[in-house]
Amino acid sequence: MRIPSLIALLLLLCGGAACGKEIGDSCIISSDCSPNGDRLCLEPQDKGGYCTVQGCDVDTCPDEAVCVRFFTGGFSNKLCVRETEDSSGPEHTDDCSFDELCSLSGTCVPRSSEIRFCMRKCGSSDDCRDEYECRDLALMQAHGGEPVLGADVPLDAKAQKFCAAAPDE
Repeated sequence: MRIPSLIALLLLLCGGAACGKEIGDSCIISSDCSPNGDRLCLEPQDKGGYCTVQGCDVDTCPDEAVCVRFFTGGFSNKLCVRETEDSSGPEHTDDCSFDELCSLSGTCVPRSSEIRFCMRKCGSSDDCRDEYECRDLALMQAHGGEPVLGADVPLDAKAQKFCAAAPDE
């Protein structure tokens, strides 16, 4: 087979620029996830890396993924109750100040500490890679992360589960 024919065959098989990996696949560098630079390799030194998109919102992730928010940094651990929301916003409670959110873990966290990533959807841990867990509501509360939901959508046991690194024991 001649070289031009081989290149054409590879382009056909890859679908052009669609050769990138899916959200949640392993990676070493971001170009492993997408040759277009639209995906990044999160923590490549830890558990084989994780292909993702940063800065997502409701319904902006690829079909295999859900947008999940995490909170970074240290917090005062001021307790709050998500169900005591008031009229100043869907996530503002009487317990937290206006520039804070009530996290799933029940503590007030600064809005500025929120970071969002597309994370692979799952139904059980069998859907995730080794060393990753399928986070349901209980694991979200214990280990972090919560799906970004539309307005007036409650975060409950029906929330989309996602694959995330299992904590080291």
